[in-house]
Amino acid sequence: MFKNHPPVPSGEGPGSERLRFSDLDAGYPGRPVLRQLSASIPALAMTALVGPNGSGKSTLLGVIAGVIDTTSGQLRYAEGRPPAFVPQRGAVGDTLPLTARQTVEMGRWQERGLWRRPTRQDRSVVGSAMERLGIADLATRQLGELSGGQRQRVLIAQGLAQQSDLLLLDEPTTGLDPEARERITALLTELVADGTTVVQATHDLEAARSADACLLLSDGRLVGQGPPEQVLTPTALSRIWQPA
Repeated sequence: MFKNHPPVPSGEGPGSERLRFSDLDAGYPGRPVLRQLSASIPALAMTALVGPNGSGKSTLLGVIAGVIDTTSGQLRYAEGRPPAFVPQRGAVGDTLPLTARQTVEMGRWQERGLWRRPTRQDRSVVGSAMERLGIADLATRQLGELSGGQRQRVLIAQGLAQQSDLLLLDEPTTGLDPEARERITALLTELVADGTTVVQATHDLEAARSADACLLLSDGRLVGQGPPEQVLTPTALSRIWQPA
């Protein structure tokens, strides 16, 4: 997918674009989801994809990640490695007999292939990612034994092990207690400061308000984009979130 689209003109530093899409349509067989989306994702920033369930956040994230095909429109990336995609915690089965370290090592598969043994470089990258996320002491623990916050940090470490400058996360703080949510948000902020572009799909408005930019989605359409304080207004939110 990444070879088929012309790159966004290169730029460096805050204010440049990491990717851009225009007139984007996407969905699933017999079920269109995204409709005529046009926006850009700033480089070296945190962007939140915000909207209620069914608004198209996860689909847009999947399109950016390259795991969901577009049906029309154009998606263009600035120069860089393919995105690293961190799925929702529920997408990774608790019953898989994987340790935390083995889970993080999966982030190296694209680099070395599925069946090849980890190299010294792979082990170094995995170890560094686990140290960065504060989970080195969990290396031999089974994934299903970990708390929600620990497991989310393992999955983010798997994303870091891909060594991409574009990190995509689907609902990284959903279902976590306040302390774990704070810790994950702080970690993502640190990654941006260190040169990673982060895009997260979320319906956690507190997390979204801590982002640098927001894309507000409703029914597969873009209804707002810009800084959180301009996009996540009471009026805009009341239009798309109906009372239960």
